[in-house]
Amino acid sequence: MPDPITYAVLPAATRFILQGSAARDAAGGALGVPLPNLPMTSATSSDGVSALWLGPDEWLILDQSGGNTAALREKLDAALTGVPHSLVDVSQRQIGIAIAGAGAALALNAHVPLDLDDAAFPAGKCTRTVFEKCEIVLWRRADDQFYLETGRSFIPYVTALLELAAAEIAVAS
Repeated sequence: MPDPITYAVLPAATRFILQGSAARDAAGGALGVPLPNLPMTSATSSDGVSALWLGPDEWLILDQSGGNTAALREKLDAALTGVPHSLVDVSQRQIGIAIAGAGAALALNAHVPLDLDDAAFPAGKCTRTVFEKCEIVLWRRADDQFYLETGRSFIPYVTALLELAAAEIAVAS
């Protein structure tokens, strides 16, 4: 029987927080993906750069391809010249965890106060929320695949709780 949940701390990635509604179109053009303008939505370019809506004028820009952070920053800076915005590199502050499997939503719901049923939180949805006591960004990438983003210092806490949830789900299966 396959594992009901697997998780992995992901390698380093490039992350920016972009703020400023006037910057949305220019940044989207530079990234090759329109930045979402609807709450809790995400978009991913053909080369793997994702934009997650975090607020009315705030996005998490995520490049997990292992590309050059400086090159992406230069591309964004060039596109945003003269446009009011804030662009902050949070690559070293945050880290991602991939969570997958038939029990992924159940394991997350043990610690996240959201309805993660497919109908309420379908693939492509993302939001800021909490995982027990730590702030996270949660993104449903596919039916049984989630991406959790949090501060680096919370990783031991989050993975220990995921391990506990996975063990409880395995026993119940």
